[in-house]
Amino acid sequence: MDSPKHIKYTHFVAVALFLVLALLPQQHFAQERKVQNRPYIDMRRWHYGFLFGVHSQDLEFVHNGYLHQLEDGTPESWYADVPAYSPGFSVGVLGELYLTQHFALRFIPTMHFGDKQVYLRDQVSGSVVKQTMKSTYLSVPVDVKCAAQRFNNYRPYLVAGVAPMVDLTQKKQKPLLLQRFDCALEVGFGCDFYLPFFKLIPELKFCFGLTDLLVKDRTDLIDTNLLKYTQSLDEVSSRMIVLTLYFE
Repeated sequence: MDSPKHIKYTHFVAVALFLVLALLPQQHFAQERKVQNRPYIDMRRWHYGFLFGVHSQDLEFVHNGYLHQLEDGTPESWYADVPAYSPGFSVGVLGELYLTQHFALRFIPTMHFGDKQVYLRDQVSGSVVKQTMKSTYLSVPVDVKCAAQRFNNYRPYLVAGVAPMVDLTQKKQKPLLLQRFDCALEVGFGCDFYLPFFKLIPELKFCFGLTDLLVKDRTDLIDTNLLKYTQSLDEVSSRMIVLTLYFE
């Protein structure tokens, strides 16, 4: 039977393949030239736009096998996971600096509203503790966009960069506490669609956190029994998949 983690990433791949197929218009295979909409828009020094999107947040845990002893001597060994994704939404603005015919530098201040359902499971007794981590990320990605040659009214591209971010919502007195500041590596792909009055840009992007988010010094805890969950982990890093529509 597939694990929940395997099922999650299978969904990722399915979404990515669907978007790839959607970004391959039939005109490409027919090689028929058509009248171009907004033919000079990409030659501007600066491009501006706004975005709406959906995303899913995830966490990757590094466990250390820590054994906690109860007062009666019963051992506990806690394992953390995010078994399923919860959808969130994203809004932001786009600023794009023209570099060359195929390269551009993008600045994308974005707000991500979402949450993560963390399951803490004792591998000895099977008992489960659930923690909901609501997050409001303020992210300021700086990406390099590498675009193919425009054909008719579409232009596929690849994008990669880094995204410093801060979580504006942080609740203490919980089993796990994460750092507010993070920095993620971003990779993705999309396609520019040139419509008569604006440019529509669907994009799929994967974000991989580069920092350890786990707060190990839990001086905030009043109930010290909750410390066992933090002691069971060595490291926590963030993951996110973002499906975005840009309007320019």
